[in-house]
Amino acid sequence: MRVSDDLAIVTTVDVFTPVVDDPFDYGRIAAINSLSDIFAMGAKPVSALSVAGFPDTRLPLRVLAEILKGLVAGAAACGVPVVGGHTVKNPEPLFGLAVTGVAHPDQLMRKGGARAGDILILTKPIGIGVLTTALKNERLAPEGIARVVELMLAPNDRASEVMRRHGARAATDVTGFGLLGHALEMARGAGFTFEIDWSRVPVLEDAVALARAGAFPGGARTNLSAYRDRTMIDSALAEWQTLLLADPQTSGGLLIAFPPERVEAASAEFDRLGIAMFEIGRVLERQDRDAILLP
Repeated sequence: MRVSDDLAIVTTVDVFTPVVDDPFDYGRIAAINSLSDIFAMGAKPVSALSVAGFPDTRLPLRVLAEILKGLVAGAAACGVPVVGGHTVKNPEPLFGLAVTGVAHPDQLMRKGGARAGDILILTKPIGIGVLTTALKNERLAPEGIARVVELMLAPNDRASEVMRRHGARAATDVTGFGLLGHALEMARGAGFTFEIDWSRVPVLEDAVALARAGAFPGGARTNLSAYRDRTMIDSALAEWQTLLLADPQTSGGLLIAFPPERVEAASAEFDRLGIAMFEIGRVLERQDRDAILLP
């Protein structure tokens, strides 16, 4: 919402059920995930409200306290105060934040701004949904748990600053629709076709073996089924590979469209800040489908 010539307010809300066993970590991840929508728009979050559902007859209140502490800590790590909130009874835990951010109206990053020739950049590996599902089913080793938790706890704040400074044209965060679903959103909004090169897409190492064995969350198959008519999939790609592209991510990275002449400078700054940056595809003139997947 434009408030004045130099101020826009952006608001967002996101909640989800637990993806890890530790209540404090769950709260932190929920906060980082909720803030990502603001960062994806190139805005600065300034305040947040806790949105919570809790089964008070099934879990002790100390669990609620730990989750809320985690929410506050996760937001504080990005410099955002949680100034209040609302909690209701719910059959299972459901937590997140409603976040308010600010930006200059002319500097907001939108999903549909990509242009033909732009380079598609991803800032985190995919496979988070596969690993959190394995964690729930006790199929993930402690090292794998540590890796996926660390990834989900990595905020997109600095990546957001880099994309603003280096002239990115469009961006979104990669969450429940998976990499492919969010790419389709951006492609349709821009009126172009996104070409994604599977060989360049980073995948969490522990997720590959699980994906080959078909250990996906139900959302991955639902997502892919919804995307097939809009996507040209190379016959050399196995189903597990395309399912990984549709795997729901919790607190995933940013998908960014950069003009080709800006990629080198952006890459140098990502590298200097220690932020991963993967060049996974490009934007084409409009084809028959919204996306093309190459092996």
